[in-house]
Amino acid sequence: MREQINEEVSVVMYYSATKRIALPHLIHWQNKDYNVGKIGYHHTIKQGTTLHHVFELVDDKESLWFKLDLNTSNLHWRLEAISDGLVS
Repeated sequence: MREQINEEVSVVMYYSATKRIALPHLIHWQNKDYNVGKIGYHHTIKQGTTLHHVFELVDDKESLWFKLDLNTSNLHWRLEAISDGLVS
């Protein structure tokens, strides 16, 4: 079931200088760590002068889907939605 969350979360990010990419690596939410698996989608949105990086990804067990937003003006991460893939 997909659920809107809209909470700030802690994220460990990985940067590769050779590939010149920065990606989320681990999400810490509700006292639990989720290792990032496959990143299915990444896009940017501009709201006023603030650029947001939006990532849609699954955990390494492919049991949960996450939608994350990185606000580049303050470097805060927000978990926008989560889904376990089940329909209710």
